[in-house]
Amino acid sequence: MTHPRTSRPSFLRTWLLWTAGFLAFPVAGLAGTAVAGRVDAPLAALLGGAVAGLVVGAGQVLVSSRRLDLRWWIPATGIGMGLGLLIGAATVGYRTSLADLALMGALTGLVLGVAQAIALPRHTHLRWAWAAAMPFLWALGWTATTLGMIAVEEQFTIFGAYGAVTFSALSGLLLHRLLPHRVEPHPDLAHRPTEATV
Repeated sequence: MTHPRTSRPSFLRTWLLWTAGFLAFPVAGLAGTAVAGRVDAPLAALLGGAVAGLVVGAGQVLVSSRRLDLRWWIPATGIGMGLGLLIGAATVGYRTSLADLALMGALTGLVLGVAQAIALPRHTHLRWAWAAAMPFLWALGWTATTLGMIAVEEQFTIFGAYGAVTFSALSGLLLHRLLPHRVEPHPDLAHRPTEATV
């Protein structure tokens, strides 16, 4: 009996794995704060954002089920978040009200989204939809964190667990739409001639 067998993970499995990547956000926040301290000046925002971005980018690669290339995604996330946080935090004067953090998040997401959209694989469908969504999702992350009574006045580099779960769950849905899993063929099938069997 011969019929196609694929190793494509289910949507639920890949989405849950990506959502679990929210755990990288608290680690990123700790790393950014350890290196740069509070986000209360341009250098602190740039450096803290870049460090946090590198950690988030690495975490996202790990939970992407091989859909993201670490050589592009991690540097893009570090650069995008560093520059984005620099612009966002300076724009709101490093204030931490709900409105200020939402605006800071939107501006951070604007720069980060463009950087990450460029880093998405070539076969990504509608890659710029990722860039368009990041300002909203990043603002939502800061909003959820603030409403969750987290001590945002401590001027963190990145939103906390409430925001991270919200962001990861929603961005996982978008990632699946833009970058669905490629089907790995059964060794007996030859409909992917560009891939070699190892």
